[in-house]
Formats: sequence, C-alpha cells, structure tokens
Amino acid sequence: MKKRIAVLGSTGSIGTQTLDVVAHDPDSYQVEALAAGSNLALLLKQIQMFSPKLVCVSNRQLADEVEAAAGPGIKVVYGDDGLVEAAAATEAELVVTAVVGSVGLKPTLAAIDAGKSIGLANKETLVSAGHLVCELARKRGVSLLPVDSEHSAIFQCLNGESPKDIHKLIITASGGSFRDRTRSELVGVTVEEALRHPNWSMGAKITIDSATMVNKGLEVIEAHWLFNMDYDHIEVILHPESVIHSMVEFRDHSVMAQLGTPDMRIPIQYALTYPHRKPTPAEPLRLTEIGRLNFRTMDMERYPCLAMAYESGRAGGTAPTVYSAANEAAVALFLQGKIEFLEIEDRIARALDAHRNVARPELEEILLADRQAREIASRL
Repeated sequence: MKKRIAVLGSTGSIGTQTLDVVAHDPDSYQVEALAAGSNLALLLKQIQMFSPKLVCVSNRQLADEVEAAAGPGIKVVYGDDGLVEAAAATEAELVVTAVVGSVGLKPTLAAIDAGKSIGLANKETLVSAGHLVCELARKRGVSLLPVDSEHSAIFQCLNGESPKDIHKLIITASGGSFRDRTRSELVGVTVEEALRHPNWSMGAKITIDSATMVNKGLEVIEAHWLFNMDYDHIEVILHPESVIHSMVEFRDHSVMAQLGTPDMRIPIQYALTYPHRKPTPAEPLRLTEIGRLNFRTMDMERYPCLAMAYESGRAGGTAPTVYSAANEAAVALFLQGKIEFLEIEDRIARALDAHRNVARPELEEILLADRQAREIASRL
C-alpha cells in the first residue's frame, strides 16, 4: 500500500528533494497535497507529475491561476488557512513540513492535532514552540521524524539505545561559506559570497544561516526538544567535509556517528520510510576518495550567533522565538542588500535585549513575540 504524504514548501530546496525521492520510487507514495509560495511554474510541473488532490498557494490571485491551469479534480486553497488545510485536512499519513520560518508553526500543530506524523524540516516550529509541539505530539501519539541531516543522524544513532545511557549529543557544522575567514574579513562581504556554500545545496535563508551559524543554533534548540537533552550536553563542532552528520557520546564514552554524502535526499527518505530503509538516488559514500576527516573546536567569539542560541535556549520561554524571528527578519534585509552581513548578529542581539521573556507561553504569546522581534530587527 502506498504511503500518503503531504509536502508543505514543495517548491523549496527540501520540498523539491522530497519529491525527487518520491519520483525515484513512485509505487511507494501517493502525494495527497502540495503547498507552495509563488513559484507557479514549478508548482504546475509538480501538479502534473504527482496529481495531488489539494494544492495551496500564497494568495487568491495565484490560486485562480492554478485552478485555470490545473483543471478540474484538484482543490486549490491559499494563504495561512489554506496551509493549515493542506497540512491537516487530507488523507495524508505523513506531512513533510519544509516551509521556511515561523509560518510553519500553525500547520504543523494542526497536522499533529489531526493525528498525522511529521517529517520535520521546519526548524522554527520546535525553536518557537517546542513545548507545545512535543506535548501535543505525545498526546496524539504522533511521531516527529527529523529531516535535517544532523537530527536524522542523532535519531539513527539512538535507535535501540536507552536514553539514560546518553552522555552528549555532538552536532557537526560545515562552517558555511565563510568558515576560513576571520571576523575582520567578514566586513563588506556580499550576498553572492555568502550564498556560496562549499558542501550543500540549500535555500538562500538556510545558506546565510549556515554562514552566521544561526542554523546550528536553531539545531541545538531543536535537539533539546527532539531528544529531551539539556543544553550542557549538546556540543557543536566544526567538520568541514560534512561527511559525519552528527554523533552521540554514551556514558561509557563510546561514540556513535552517522556518515553519508552531503545529500539531503538520504535523511528525507529515511523520514519517509522509517523504520525501514530503501535504496536512494544519492551517491554512495567513498571514504577512500575523501581520504581524511577534519574537526575543529567551535569558537563562540567567532560565531556570536551560536552563543546567543545557547543563551536563548537556556532562558526558554519566548526567548528562542525572538532569536529565530529576529534572525529571519535580519537575513531578509541582508538578502535584499539593505544591511551588511555582520549586522545580522547585531539585530538579533538588539531584539533579545529589548525582549521581556514569557515562561511557557501559549501560542498567541509566541506569535506576538515573533511579530515584535521582527519589528525591532527590521528597523532601518
């Protein structure tokens, strides 16, 4: 029987790679719903190839265009309400949440509430509302299956292991496009330079986050929630080759690692097929061709955004929401050429300094903190 899935963010980096996995094994999957933003040309190709029953776009005008081009038999919805419908109101068993930013929070909660398993690629969902998401997932008996390569690696290393035996989670970081530059060499760097990731093919926002190390900060907070681990036992190390995707150190000091080529289709497929494994379209790992693997201690002064993530995570409440939202707003300004690269961290710090933290916030308090952080970080 085919596994029924919905893909939120189908035209983005993770979404397109998810559908590539589906196309590689079409007898195993039925795509129930696709949700995209405004890339109409690619979405129409996806509709033709995968025949979803429901499609969501960002606004009414695009919805009318999709309806006209796709023809009858497909329900077309739009906006935030449409995204929730795509997540929760179809027969999908698993929802891949690959949208970028806090827009993924409401549809993910709706999908969990509807009893659907989650292929989690939206970092901001757990960063902003980890306590709400995990509590609802436990209540509904829903699986949160990590799609990020780092969390998938940890998830795989922990299969069959007892939580009480875990000593430390070790998250690896490529270092991004500027890993070999000093802070003084970051003054005046361009958007084009920042988007040249040495190892991975990712969306623009995530690539910038990799260069600032915000991406790793978000992953630390995610790992805290996914694996119920305190921040003192989550370490980040630099690993330029991106071959070891993360590791777990156990209390006997054994270390278990998951290795693979830097191809997101591997962790995506594992989330789709868990607990089983199938052949993937990815290239096999050839360690003899790589020759050696390198590691460096993480310098928190070089990467202050990572230090702020630990501080926000330990503070809890709405602090991680502010960290994530302020970064999202600042990265948008940088990509538009309105601020310098190093201003991203300044704007995150400014939003955190201005914030009055709320412990164990409800959804509306989270959304309010998100909006306020964006306003502060966006001020020119």
